[in-house]
Amino acid sequence: MPRDAADAPFDIVPAEAIAEGRATDAYFDRTVTTLEHAGRNPRVVAEITADQFPTGEFELLAGVKDAAHLLAGLPIDVDAMREGRLFDGGPVMRIEGDYLDFARYETSLLGFLSHASGCATGALDVRRAAPESQVLSFGARHVHPSIAAMVERAALVAGLDGISHVAAGDVLGVEAGGTMPHALLIAFGNGHQEEAWTAFDEAVDSSVPRVALCDTYSDEKDETLRAAATLGDALDSVRLDTTSSRRGDFRRIIEEVRWELDLRGFEDVGIFVSGGLGPAELRELRDVVEGFGVGGHVSNADPVDFSLDIVECDGEPCAKRGKLSGKKQVYRTPDGGHHVGLADRSGPSDGEALLEPLIRDGELVREFDIEAAATRAAEDAAAVDF
Repeated sequence: MPRDAADAPFDIVPAEAIAEGRATDAYFDRTVTTLEHAGRNPRVVAEITADQFPTGEFELLAGVKDAAHLLAGLPIDVDAMREGRLFDGGPVMRIEGDYLDFARYETSLLGFLSHASGCATGALDVRRAAPESQVLSFGARHVHPSIAAMVERAALVAGLDGISHVAAGDVLGVEAGGTMPHALLIAFGNGHQEEAWTAFDEAVDSSVPRVALCDTYSDEKDETLRAAATLGDALDSVRLDTTSSRRGDFRRIIEEVRWELDLRGFEDVGIFVSGGLGPAELRELRDVVEGFGVGGHVSNADPVDFSLDIVECDGEPCAKRGKLSGKKQVYRTPDGGHHVGLADRSGPSDGEALLEPLIRDGELVREFDIEAAATRAAEDAAAVDF
């Protein structure tokens, strides 16, 4: 059995290894060795695609910032769709250059795009399911901490309203949100929930909303009314996070809690729900709650199955079986259509070309902005009826 390196307490591939091309599949190392031995280094066009032709099933592109910084500095040209655009067939990125200059980076490049796009697509599912509600990303606990910032960025690109992971927030320049877990209530003991809520109110900065977790030991209505009596006007919302195995009819529970709050003059206290929620639950509950915390549907989303394929070699179209030869462009038409065509031929007369310059001769020529990406995602989702 291999022994863990003494200086590597966590199983994390360091950033330097990614930048140096060590975060690669071994067969790319063998390919480089073989081509160098043979004196071959063809000029190629390579494309990253999930589907060759449109299928009607759109996905949201994310991970472009990481991919761009991986490739920046290499003597290549790269065109790519912008982060926050929806795609359905054809390339999302195109690389032109001498093959050996980027061969070792394929594994990391696909990983950056595949995983982030899967999470972003999952986040867009729930964003579109409850467009008027506050939706927060709660899923960082389900993934390796080294990729938490990727998950949270993908959620924000899809338009979610906030994130929970502190270190990811540091990376992204976004303040993490959240109030209290069940552990806080349990630390004060059964029957002492009022002490926990009061201590939180006294200890935590006033800028943090007072959202009381209300389902730890007794039913949601009982704990909600006790929290309201304890915190009074300071209470902003209650959060119901009961596990599905104990939940019963969640909508009826929420309606009951809402009724009792309103009856006692707490009409301004919101109800926030979390715990294993996905698009179906958000659509069912969005008219009776103010917001949602969504975890696994975002963080556990399947990565998009991207592949990188050479489609032109030394000026000649080529491709392996099952792939389309030739350098391509993709277009979005005003009716939401997604079209794939050869780059040296005219596209739809009213089509917008989606592959745009990203890197020119190694220089990054694009800036990245999460809010702008989220705006694109919302506009694209409306255009294609995601």
